[in-house]
Amino acid sequence: MALAIEDYAVIGDEHTAALVGRDGSIDWLCLPRFDSGACFAAILGDEDNGRWQIAPSGPVVAVRRRYRHETLVLETEFETPSGVVRVVDAMPERDQHADVVRLVEGVSGRVEMSMRFVLRFVYGSATPWVRRTTDRRGQECLLAVAGPDAVCLRGDLLPEGHERRHLAEFAVSAGESLSFTMVWFSSVEKIPDYHHASREIERTARFWQQWASRCTYEGPDRDAVVRSLITLKALTYAPTGGIVAAVTTSLPEEFGGDRNWDYRYCWLRDATLTLWSLLISGYREEAEAWRAWLLRAIAGDPEDLQIVYGAAGERQLPEYELDWLAGYQGSRPVRVGNAAAKQFQLDVYGEVLNALHQAREAGIAEDDFSWPVQLALLDFLTANWQRADKGLWEVRGEDRHFTHSRFMVWVAFDRAVRAVEEYGCNGPVERWRELRDTVHAEVLEQAWNAELGAFTQYYGGRELDAAVLMMPLVGFLPATDERMVATVAAIEQQLQHDGLVYRYSTGNAPGGGPSGSSGEQHGVDGLSGTEAAFLACSFWLVDNYARSGRGAEARAQFDRLLALRNDVGLLAEEYDPKARRQAGNTPQAFSHVALINTAHSLAMRGVADGGTGQLSPGHAAGR
Repeated sequence: MALAIEDYAVIGDEHTAALVGRDGSIDWLCLPRFDSGACFAAILGDEDNGRWQIAPSGPVVAVRRRYRHETLVLETEFETPSGVVRVVDAMPERDQHADVVRLVEGVSGRVEMSMRFVLRFVYGSATPWVRRTTDRRGQECLLAVAGPDAVCLRGDLLPEGHERRHLAEFAVSAGESLSFTMVWFSSVEKIPDYHHASREIERTARFWQQWASRCTYEGPDRDAVVRSLITLKALTYAPTGGIVAAVTTSLPEEFGGDRNWDYRYCWLRDATLTLWSLLISGYREEAEAWRAWLLRAIAGDPEDLQIVYGAAGERQLPEYELDWLAGYQGSRPVRVGNAAAKQFQLDVYGEVLNALHQAREAGIAEDDFSWPVQLALLDFLTANWQRADKGLWEVRGEDRHFTHSRFMVWVAFDRAVRAVEEYGCNGPVERWRELRDTVHAEVLEQAWNAELGAFTQYYGGRELDAAVLMMPLVGFLPATDERMVATVAAIEQQLQHDGLVYRYSTGNAPGGGPSGSSGEQHGVDGLSGTEAAFLACSFWLVDNYARSGRGAEARAQFDRLLALRNDVGLLAEEYDPKARRQAGNTPQAFSHVALINTAHSLAMRGVADGGTGQLSPGHAAGR
C-alpha cells in the first residue's frame, strides 16, 4: 500500500518531477514531462505498476530526511541496528534528456541494502522489453523499451531479473558509495551519454543554491518561504514558464472516495497569486516568464478562454479513467485529463486581469500584444458578465451566480479603470467605471444574507464559501468592514475545524449542510462524498485576521498551518484534521503560493513582531 501523502518528497528538473517516499522508493514519475504517462505509478496502485526502491533490506530503526540546504537535492538517512546509510536523490537540470540520479553513501557501520527496479510505461500498464546491453562507450547498462519510450539504467552494479522486475542485493560500509543513473529518451535515439551521479548531484545543488540566493524575503519564517518558492520552481515547466498545480493526479480529497482529479496542468485561477508571490520575493524573471505563458495561453477568441491549459498552453485536456489502477489506498477512479477545462468560469477574467495589473505595477511594461489581449477580454466580459457559471471550485452541478465569481468581475473592471487612470492605457474607462460600480452594488445586495449575517456562496443561497475570504485580499472590501467581520465569524463557526477551513459544506465541515455521505450527491458541487480542509482557504483566513487587527490570532493560526507541512516542508492541497494527514494532490502550488503571500502579508503588518495586523501607511490595499 502507498505511503501517507506527507511521507513523500519531491525532486524535479523543471520538466517533470518524481515523488520519493520515506522508504526510499520512487513511486511516481511521469516522463518526459509533468503530464506524460507515468513509468513509476505505484502510488496509485502497487509495485507492479512501477517503482524504484533503494533501502536497507533489514529492519530500520529510524528514518531522517532533509533537502540539502536550499536545494531540491533530497537526502534520506536510514538508521539500522548495524549502521547508518544515506540515499541522495536528484533530478539534474535537463540538457536533452531526463535523468534521475541516486547515490548510496555509507555513513557508519555496514548496512545490507536492497534495490527493486520495476519499470512500467503508460501509467503502469505497459511492461517494457528489458535487456542488458552496452552504451556507445562500452559501459554495461539495463535498457528498457516500449513503443516511443526508452529508459537506460547504469550504475556501480545492475539489478538482475526480467521484464517484470529487477532486484539487487548489496552492502555498503562507512565511507563507501554506489551510484545509479536512470535516463529517459526516445526509443528511436541512441543511448545518451552517461552522467556520473555524484557530479550531477553537486551540479544540481549549485543550481538550486544560486536560484534560492535570489530570494529577497528576509522576514520571519524565511525557511518556509524559500522552500515554498523552490517548490513553485520545481512545478515550473521551463520551456514555457507555465506552472502546474501539482505533480500528481488522483490523490484523493476523501480517502476511499471518488473526488480524484488530475492537477498536472496550469490553472489561470492561480495566475494572480502565483505572479504576485514571485514578484514580491525577487523573482522577476520567473514572473515575466509566467506572464508570457499566460498571454500565449489566452490568446485568441475571448469566448474560448479556458480556466486550465497544458504546460505548453495546450487546450485539449480530455478526461478519462485508468481502470487498471486500484487508486491511492483504494480511492477510485484514477483520472487523467480534466473536464473542467471546458467549464465557463467568470472569475478567471478577473484573475487574469489582476495578474496583468500586478505585472504593470512591478514595472513590466505593456506592449502591442498584451494590452490588446486585455481589451478583448474586457469587451467579452462587458457583454457576458451577468451569466451564471461554475465558480472557482469547478462544481459539476448547475450553473449559479457565485459570489466569488461576481466580485472577481468587479476586480476585472477595477483593474481596467486603474490601467487607464494610473498607467495611461487606452479604453472606454467611463463604461468600465460604471460597470465596476454596478457590480459592486449588486454583490453587496445579492450576496449578503441578512438572516445569516454573512456573504453566501451564491446569490440567494444559504451556504457559506471560504472563497469569500478573498474579498479583502483583492480590495473589494476592507477586512474591517462589519459585513466581512460577520462573514469571517460565520465561516469560523460553520466551515472551520481544529483551526482549518473547508471550502464549503459537503457534510464534512462542522457546520453541517447536506450530508455528502459516500454515494450521495451534494447539491452545490454535484459530487458524492466529502473532502478535507482546504489549505489555501486556511491561509486566507490568516490574512483576514491580520488585516482586521487580530494579529495574535493570525500568528497563531499561521504557526498551526506551518506545522502541517511534512518533514521536508511540503504541503498537499488539503489536510484531514480527523485523520491528521495531508490529502489531495501534492505538492500543491496553490497551498505554497498562499503560504508565501501570507508570510509576506504578516511581515508587512508587523504581525510576527506582535503588531496588531493593521496595514502600515504607504502599502496599497489588496496586498
